Amino acid sequence: MIQESFTILKITTLALADSVNPCAIAVLTMVLVAILMQNPEKRKNVLLAGLAFVASIYMGYLFYGAILIYFFQNFAEILRSNSGIIYTILAIFAMIMGALNIKDYFMYKPGNVGTEMPLFMRPKVKQLIKKITSPAGAFVIGFLVTIFLLPCTIGPYIIASGILAPLGIIKGLPWLLYYNLIFVIPMLIIVGLIYLGFTKIEDVSGWKERNIKRLHLIAGILLFLIGISLLVGWI
Repeated sequence: MIQESFTILKITTLALADSVNPCAIAVLTMVLVAILMQNPEKRKNVLLAGLAFVASIYMGYLFYGAILIYFFQNFAEILRSNSGIIYTILAIFAMIMGALNIKDYFMYKPGNVGTEMPLFMRPKVKQLIKKITSPAGAFVIGFLVTIFLLPCTIGPYIIASGILAPLGIIKGLPWLLYYNLIFVIPMLIIVGLIYLGFTKIEDVSGWKERNIKRLHLIAGILLFLIGISLLVGWI
């Protein structure tokens, strides 16, 4: 029971760190803008396209999570008696990712390695998103976009998958479902607020730009704390 509580704490913290990533918010706003330009009078399409896009992100990351758990299982099998080294590696990785995000708060530069989508990928993502003309298109394109999101969102997910690896894919699946739900909640909230008229797409984009350093700081602190806790065995 205690071990399960610690697992909840670790997975929740990592998912929260991933959910505040400006990268995913930026891509979602681009998708909503593309749909709105195609159907300026059909606000329902914004809702459906947003939900379809978020659903595809959710399913895509679920697939990646299963692959990562399988990888860590095999890695642990290779190490056998020295499998504890995996936690040390994960701890150091979490601290590095945390430090990079905290650094972005003080010295921010768009496209920084490990914390944001590289600049050379952004035109490709925009070209893909411009092809979205319907909710079905948003769902299909969403799967392709997940590949471009990986450089800026995969860090916490790698750590979470490494933690879940001893459970195996079947027992780890509920945890992946839980992690990804937390990951997409901010995107669902944004879609809902825009559809209900509480905010506009450009307002969300502007808020993201104004608070991008703070978002990196929050993610960085959470990741760094997880890294320390894994290293010293607190949780």
